[in-house]
Amino acid sequence: MSTARPTAGTGAAETAVSRTSAADVVSDCLTMTRRELAHWARQPVQVLVGLVFPVMLLLMFGHLVGGGRAVDGDYVDYLVPGMLTLTMVFGLEGTMTAVTRDLDKGVIDRFRSMPMADGAVLVGRAAADMLQSAVGLLMMAGVGYAIGWRADGGPGAALGALGLLLLLRFAMLWIGIFLALVAGRAELVQAVQILVWPVGFLSNAFASPDSMPGGLGTVVEWNPMSATATAVRDLFGNPGGEPGHLTAAVVWPLLLLALFFPLAVRKFGRLGR
Repeated sequence: MSTARPTAGTGAAETAVSRTSAADVVSDCLTMTRRELAHWARQPVQVLVGLVFPVMLLLMFGHLVGGGRAVDGDYVDYLVPGMLTLTMVFGLEGTMTAVTRDLDKGVIDRFRSMPMADGAVLVGRAAADMLQSAVGLLMMAGVGYAIGWRADGGPGAALGALGLLLLLRFAMLWIGIFLALVAGRAELVQAVQILVWPVGFLSNAFASPDSMPGGLGTVVEWNPMSATATAVRDLFGNPGGEPGHLTAAVVWPLLLLALFFPLAVRKFGRLGR
């Protein structure tokens, strides 16, 4: 079965067939994913900066700034899971930049006028981002191991921790996709970057909420990122981990995903109208 829709962005009378069979949808999504991955070879510096930046933060806070405020145990063991969580949030602006760039150049309009599954462009973007996030996590974990961090919870728990981190990243990238579709211009990404930093630092990534003023500590504890960081620390067997946060670490990203995924798909479907 197929449906027809007006060609996006041109106002012309032509129509494009939208492929809706399962095989066609998967094929289109894989094609868009390969397109995003091809950008890595053409823009290696940008990819490298995205991988190295969180490593620089880890080394800076671990050796220059970090003091382990209100942390029982080795501060590096507390810091590394927090930095892994923070990295999942800081990738948001990269997602937005890529989507707004395609919007500015009319690339998405051209894709929407072609016979491909609705949303394949977004799924390809998400798949490529998730792959880069997985590479970044492994790179960060390797650097953390080199500076003394250890995961003492066992292999199964470590895989569970990585799964929680990637779940948070998956939810965050759909927030980025939706905001990019709403903004429509790369210039507005900077405004989002200004907001991402306070949200990221207003968490327990670097210090325990017990060391913060009462009101601020409460806000930090309610930050979805703090729930993931605490649950990940528990699974890794690191200081600051609490078993009770595992449910929140799963529920928060799923709620964000349930909200922003349909919003992004709906906004994408209405482009050019």
